[in-house]
Amino acid sequence: MEAILIPLIVFSSIFGMVYVYLNTRNKERLSLIEKGADASLFASKKNYKSNLTLKFGMLAVGIGIGILIASILETYTVLDEEVAYPSMIFLFGGLFLVANAMIEKKDKVEEE
Repeated sequence: MEAILIPLIVFSSIFGMVYVYLNTRNKERLSLIEKGADASLFASKKNYKSNLTLKFGMLAVGIGIGILIASILETYTVLDEEVAYPSMIFLFGGLFLVANAMIEKKDKVEEE
């Protein structure tokens, strides 16, 4: 019985938070429109999906290269599997996220 209640409570809590957030945002926007604010204020200025896919893509490539390098290090050096894999995954994943931040910064400067 308890095993059923835990996922039910978690998902209902998440649903409740999302519902309250969206409901509050809608009421706030309606009140601003009633007071004479322009509706274009709520339009998204930039499409963030392309940057998000680039970020996840670069992270995936970084993790893949980290696993490859860790495998090579484990095979040809004295490093243990427990040390090589996590360290290389985090190192290369982080490096590719830093590279992504630099690319986004460059794109942002070019747009302005």
